[in-house]
Amino acid sequence: MHKQQPDALLLNSKIEEWMRWDRNEKTRGEVHTLVTEGNVAELERRFMSRIEFGTAGLRGRMAAGISMMNDVVVIQTSQGLSNYLLACQPEVKERGVVVGFDGRHNSKKWAHFLAAAMIRKGIPVYLFTNVAPTPFVAFGVKHLKAVCGVVITASHNPKQDNGYKVYWDNGAQIVSPHDKKISQSILESLEMDDASWDISGVLTHSLRKDPTAEVEAAYFDELSKYVQYKQQNSSCDLKMVYTAMHGVGWNAVQSCLLTFGFPPCIPVKEQMLPDPEFPTVTFPNPEEGKSAMNLAIKTADENNVSFIMANDPDADRLCIAEKNDSSGEWKIFNGNEMAALLGWWCWHCHQFKGSYKPADSCYMVASTVSSKILLSMAELEGFNFAETLTGFKWIANKTIDLENAGKTVLFGFEEAIGFMVGSLTYDKDGVSALGVLYELAAYLNRQGKQLHQQLETIYEKYGHHLNNNSYFICHDKEKIKHIFTRIRTMSGAPDTYPEELGGVKVKYVRDLTTGYDNEQPDNKAILPVSSSSQMITFTFVNKAIVTLRTSGTEPKIKYYSEIRGTGSKLSKEELSSSLNALVEAVINELLEPEKNQLLPKSE
Repeated sequence: MHKQQPDALLLNSKIEEWMRWDRNEKTRGEVHTLVTEGNVAELERRFMSRIEFGTAGLRGRMAAGISMMNDVVVIQTSQGLSNYLLACQPEVKERGVVVGFDGRHNSKKWAHFLAAAMIRKGIPVYLFTNVAPTPFVAFGVKHLKAVCGVVITASHNPKQDNGYKVYWDNGAQIVSPHDKKISQSILESLEMDDASWDISGVLTHSLRKDPTAEVEAAYFDELSKYVQYKQQNSSCDLKMVYTAMHGVGWNAVQSCLLTFGFPPCIPVKEQMLPDPEFPTVTFPNPEEGKSAMNLAIKTADENNVSFIMANDPDADRLCIAEKNDSSGEWKIFNGNEMAALLGWWCWHCHQFKGSYKPADSCYMVASTVSSKILLSMAELEGFNFAETLTGFKWIANKTIDLENAGKTVLFGFEEAIGFMVGSLTYDKDGVSALGVLYELAAYLNRQGKQLHQQLETIYEKYGHHLNNNSYFICHDKEKIKHIFTRIRTMSGAPDTYPEELGGVKVKYVRDLTTGYDNEQPDNKAILPVSSSSQMITFTFVNKAIVTLRTSGTEPKIKYYSEIRGTGSKLSKEELSSSLNALVEAVINELLEPEKNQLLPKSE
């Protein structure tokens, strides 16, 4: 008789355990089909490793198995989170947890599973009745003084994905060691029974409150403090087309426009309301450019409108486009360009406020892969600039630290179209950023200027900051590991990085995976190090910076580059040519896309 191998026995036991737990006929059917077909490779992928709970919470494809997003994983995660909160938050039964969800498949049901898990432990839940923008959950934690917040969302990911994003009691996303401790608590809370699946009484339970009215009223009241020209906004003749990208932003944006005094916008009707199928876009991410903005541009052209604003599906990101009055060409602004505009505007407005604080007590914050335009502004204007690791959790927690030290944070951003104006929310917020940026556009419009012209004015003052950012898709984790290991061992020994790329000498290398940084006297990085993700930054003698990193939520190798023209005699065109040649060399010499079968970003 053939004896089963240990791995086969372990796989079988995990499948049996799953079938004992799962009450969802669809996901049970998926597993039954895979077993019947003998698809061992796929079963191993689904059951031999668990989806990782990190500082971004959970995010992955919706399907059966412990490595995917599904009812079982969400219930177990919620049981683990509730037990962790009881262990480390003494006031959890008084202060409660805020729970929201977007319009994706399963989001509402999973929010109810989460709420039920909390209620079973005696923890009060502020559960939104309907879909809510992610920034409302972050704001809700702060306003309601809750100990934690969770939003079920996969933000701008493809329709097959969903996620579980966690905020701590300060209103910012969790950072280590909470992620590791929650992950351990989940592993200690896997067992499920009939009560785990019962969500029938969640909405009417005495421990559940709907925070919608209170949170929205408080949010827009706080947002009104950022309005500069409400009277002029009411007669604004700069019309705006808005798309919610099949997400949750529409209602919130209408309230935002009212708060700023703007007349109604023109919606992209096909994308106005939540639709989990995202039928009109390949990727529901306005950052993807014209492929995601085609319908908005079509709507704008049909209505003779030259300005477009777009949120991603959970409304925490913002993208804008503008038609050039002279050429008739549409320009979609990237995150760094929008940050230059918003950073300039936040400083401009701060200078004219009655509550003006001295420059040396003011800060702007950006992630390390984002443009250094705010640094250039800070150097000239006298305010401070702080740099953080990639991810808004770092920007938000840095902001909280600065405020606790008596400082004022005017603006924070990262290049992936994430913006935090002031500290209304301690996270990126596409709703408040929309109102502030629309007011800037209207202000310029009254002067006969467009945003692209103001952007050039900013660069003329602070120096051109040119970027070339994109990504490759790679689903093979071992291949990604090999690519980065090769970069670190170019001469065969550890920490022997390339000394020259594309004929340009490398001045400094910072590796936030290993902690190496030869710009520091002891070769040790100042920014936090994480061995669980790849991130290497090269600084060149021509003032260019190139960063290679993996994504925490998508199968991508991303590259970011910038060349600062501050103090340079080179023209914009010469700077651009120099940067593009360098990026091409980095791609060909380090990533080797053809050899490694990397898929480029689709245009």
